[in-house]
Amino acid sequence: MNSRYARVMDKLGSIKFRLLGLGIVLIALGIFVRQFIALPLFQDRVRSLAASQQHAIATYVAGSINYNIETRLALIERLAAEVPRELVSQPEKLSSWIRERQTINPAFTKGLVLLPPSGKGVIAEFPLTPDRASVDFSTSDWFRAALDSGKPVMGKPERERVTGDAVMFFSAAVHDGSGSPVAVLAGEVQLDAPGFLDQLQQTKLGDSGGFLLISPADKLFVASSDPSMVLKPTPRPGINLLHDRAMSGFRGTGVTVNAKGVEELSAMVSVPSTGWFVVARMPTKEAFRPVNELRSFALKASAILGSLVFAVLLFALPRLLRPLSEAAAAIRAMADGKTEIAPLPVIRNDEVGKLLGGFNVLVEKLRNEEAARKASEERLVFLALHDSLTGLVNRIGLEGRLEDALARAERAGSQLALLFCDLDGFKSVNDCYGHDAGDMVLQQVARRLGDGRRLSDTVARIGGDEFIILLSDLDDARAAAAVVAARCLATLCEPFHINGDEKTLGVSIGIALHSGASVPASYLISRADMAMYQVKQNGKGSFFFIDDMMTVEAGNERHASPMNDVRT
Repeated sequence: MNSRYARVMDKLGSIKFRLLGLGIVLIALGIFVRQFIALPLFQDRVRSLAASQQHAIATYVAGSINYNIETRLALIERLAAEVPRELVSQPEKLSSWIRERQTINPAFTKGLVLLPPSGKGVIAEFPLTPDRASVDFSTSDWFRAALDSGKPVMGKPERERVTGDAVMFFSAAVHDGSGSPVAVLAGEVQLDAPGFLDQLQQTKLGDSGGFLLISPADKLFVASSDPSMVLKPTPRPGINLLHDRAMSGFRGTGVTVNAKGVEELSAMVSVPSTGWFVVARMPTKEAFRPVNELRSFALKASAILGSLVFAVLLFALPRLLRPLSEAAAAIRAMADGKTEIAPLPVIRNDEVGKLLGGFNVLVEKLRNEEAARKASEERLVFLALHDSLTGLVNRIGLEGRLEDALARAERAGSQLALLFCDLDGFKSVNDCYGHDAGDMVLQQVARRLGDGRRLSDTVARIGGDEFIILLSDLDDARAAAAVVAARCLATLCEPFHINGDEKTLGVSIGIALHSGASVPASYLISRADMAMYQVKQNGKGSFFFIDDMMTVEAGNERHASPMNDVRT
């Protein structure tokens, strides 16, 4: 009985059951917070978001309308400036000219008309409109403004006198050479024409919302999603308080009750070039519908959520904690030496995953430290065997490679050659240009000596301006060494560019050949050094061979072939 009680208490004290109990508490707390704190806050946020979105839509629509207005003002001004003055007295030709412009850019959907300064009659137009010639335009606001201001103007939205369509006129005066107006060019646009205000009048906002375009100066609805409101006067003051504020200059968002008694969320944005403003409006019942739906859904879902989460936790917790027990077993195996120390797989980025990630960071740090130690050792080995200025093999590294080459030559019966190269005239570089320039020249010499070398060859710098080239695994060492030496003489005779100057250097090359039984590396290097000094004594700028019997051969590019023998 006591043991059973102990097992039960152990289970109740386990992480699984503690997390399960915590989950139940959190579920109850979440239901409370959601119903009494989150939903009211969410409702306010949705109201603010809906107002912001509506304002953004109104801003976009206002910008589009402003662009359409400014484009047409600029177009009528340009066309007025381009009207051929000599054709003013030739209506037929002028009508053809207007037809061409209207065909190219039909921004004025009702056409273009050129009127005399009196405003009575028509000079030219396209397309032809019946009875337009009998209309007196002299009293039209856009006609008078074009003559008086000398700038392109936009007329008040109105019903066309001939067809009764809702239109607007854009006009600009045509001046003669002295600046006097000789005519007025007017472009007529139908308000609901494609590319003008048609989208505003045809687009709804949501299911029953829409747009209004209002002219405060004229107290007129210029355009509306409701066709019956187009060119109708705005409500009298006192009917719609938010509308009254907008007519007085307020721009922004707000909630109001319209003339039909419907509460609406409205956003007002100005159209800069006209003095008009756009109203984006939507019934609040529709705008805030998501909040009401969410509240209803939350109430229905809360009852289901508790039991569902409880079941999920009861099922999922053992599986969620399984990686922790598996990781503990794997770490114990690494500690016992049964497996290699290595990162553990992170399946999920939860607390268990973070624990495993921390372990993996530790393992990675140990690995990096080991890699850094090995890299440091390799770097030290490299620096011990290579020249720090040129990156070439140094004397110690050369001796090691030479000993390997000598051993291969003895086993395979092959030959090798050692070319001891000493620069001629290098001291003057350091004296004239400084040691930095000298270092740069040495680096260039190293590159030139290394160009074209085989992978089995070695180029080394053994100090100062002395270089050695090791040619191994050769069948005819004398011929190969002569070719390489001649190339070195040629490439090092090419000028070096130093601080804008050209400096020519030379090189003296002593060559030692070897085949047969292995000899000490230092012995072969000293023989090549002796041959190089022989070149120095003979005038520099050539190469010499020295054999195992201390025989010296001279090879001068100017006077003798490298294969001619000069023995001492």
